[in-house]
Amino acid sequence: MPDVSLETRLKVSDDVVFRELDGEAVLLNLASGLYFGLNPIGTRMWQLIDERRDLADVAAVLCDEFDAPAATIEADLVRLVGELLDRGLMVRA
Repeated sequence: MPDVSLETRLKVSDDVVFRELDGEAVLLNLASGLYFGLNPIGTRMWQLIDERRDLADVAAVLCDEFDAPAATIEADLVRLVGELLDRGLMVRA
């Protein structure tokens, strides 16, 4: 898994298409054909990252929106970002 921290800045890969349906999302990497599904919380994380926020800002917004400990939110965010980077769905900005 790539080295990711709350200071990491990302952007959506140029080859990725995002579609949301009923609060959940599907990502498609057009170059590789890879599909990746996101639950509602993962979808919200994706939306915030796509707004060009750094991960610390994303974590702060999520802490305001969800009733979970900050450490849990931060760990989940870093884990998701690592998966997205591994799959070529996001790249470092």
